[in-house]
Amino acid sequence: MRLLISALSTAAFVLATTNASAHEFWIEPHAYQIQPGTEFKADLKVGEEFSGSTYPYRPSQITRFDIVQNDVTTEVKSRIGDNPAMSTSIGTDGLAVIVHETADNRLTYTEFKKFEKFVAHKAFEGIIAEHDARGLSREKFVETYRRYAKALVAVGDGAGKDTAVGLKTEIVALANPYAEKTDTMPVRVMLNGAPRVKTQVELFEKAPDETVIVTLHTTDAKGEAILPVKAGHSYLVDAVWAEALPNNDATVGPVWKTHWAALTFYVPE
Repeated sequence: MRLLISALSTAAFVLATTNASAHEFWIEPHAYQIQPGTEFKADLKVGEEFSGSTYPYRPSQITRFDIVQNDVTTEVKSRIGDNPAMSTSIGTDGLAVIVHETADNRLTYTEFKKFEKFVAHKAFEGIIAEHDARGLSREKFVETYRRYAKALVAVGDGAGKDTAVGLKTEIVALANPYAEKTDTMPVRVMLNGAPRVKTQVELFEKAPDETVIVTLHTTDAKGEAILPVKAGHSYLVDAVWAEALPNNDATVGPVWKTHWAALTFYVPE
């Protein structure tokens, strides 16, 4: 029975991620502020508008899962099938950055309107024209995608700062919401270690009553955006990059790859 449940959980996870290209992926801590040495739990979630399903720990779906704190990186070690996917203790004061990179997943498009809707929603300029210029099929083609998520957690005093952690694309918080009172959160969107300019940033704001407001922002010439935040609210920041793969025959493999960066944090009252 245990093996059957494990197999069903794996199948459900793969099915959900395979059909979730237009959905966000994020790390959702059970608490954003904890004391050193106490139990810390976090979920891996896929959904829309900062609400979605929770998925278990599956090594085959994970490329990287770490805690970065005070310049020390510690691998998250869970057991297959654990849900929440992360349950551990962090014994040192300071800002902890939870880092997660998924494996690649695939999505097959059979309705071009869905691709057009996705491209418009994520503000991918010129993608439709490029798709047609490459002679790609509008009837059926495959996209692969990979997710890169970070979460900011205050351990004890929560002192410290977020930094780039070496993901292909990531969002770096330029302020520490746990260490300073602020009504804005400056962020920098990175790709291959460099800032991404004129990039759409989607901000999901969740109030204490679970109401979610979504706003769109654009990075400046430094790859940065200033996001409005409120005390007592939690946030998901999302930015996506679309890559043209070196394959112009949609019958033999994927033709696009999307890379999703996400950052979650909380603003204390």
